[in-house]
Amino acid sequence: MRHSLPLAPQFYVTAPQPCPYLDGRMERKLFTSLAGDHAKMLNDSLSKQGFRRSQNVLYRPSCTDCSACMSARVRVADFVPSKSQRRIMRRNKDLSREATSPWATEDQYSLFRRYLDARHAHGGMADMDIFEFAAMIEETPIRSRVIEYWHETEDAPKSLAAVCLTDVLDDGLSMVYSFYEPEMARNSFGTHIILDHIEIAREAGLPYVYLGYWVPGSPKMAYKANFSALEIYQGGEWRDLKNPNAVSADPHPLSNDPIAEQVAKIHLPDSLPTTQV
Repeated sequence: MRHSLPLAPQFYVTAPQPCPYLDGRMERKLFTSLAGDHAKMLNDSLSKQGFRRSQNVLYRPSCTDCSACMSARVRVADFVPSKSQRRIMRRNKDLSREATSPWATEDQYSLFRRYLDARHAHGGMADMDIFEFAAMIEETPIRSRVIEYWHETEDAPKSLAAVCLTDVLDDGLSMVYSFYEPEMARNSFGTHIILDHIEIAREAGLPYVYLGYWVPGSPKMAYKANFSALEIYQGGEWRDLKNPNAVSADPHPLSNDPIAEQVAKIHLPDSLPTTQV
């Protein structure tokens, strides 16, 4: 099934499959290819409209009767860490950060496997081999970085503790995928990575950190609502998430517009080339 705009690119819809976030529901994605000279411009524009990148594809949830998945971002200038988040920063003061080009390493893959086996053994990425992992890290047509966090103490040698594949947008940092040492759960590395990205964005003068999708009713996504100055993309605009408990995850047959209407409402950069459809 294909829908397209009079301007490049073309948009497609995936077949329905079980939702990974909410039991008993089916998910469907609207997606387009990310390639060519205009890849960065397209990624910047669609990221502001709730899309996410996976390798050379941009996608956004487009389920038939559910709109629970909402893109989330932190407003850097207004963010204030909570007491528990400040404790996490202090707990991880021994971590050192290294930003590298998007290049996969054996240390990264070893950590990735430990993380999946402990946290997502039955998830969609559980069977990824080292070649697929390398593709996830390296196949990026835009400006991306791998942010590594290394742990070293007097009692232990230097070891890779956490990794985040990060895209640099014109208005912020987009955290594409992160993973960390599962045996050090007390350190709350997932939260620390987000806190550190907020600091990186602040230092770079970037206004937002994009966290991916927040899904009310999904325990695995609940942690994102713990960050202050959080905005969600809902109804075609960014809104402050003032009360997470007030956002419903209940499905409704009129939750989403038809695919053709969704595509027609997507705003593309003016300088993208036209195509014949």
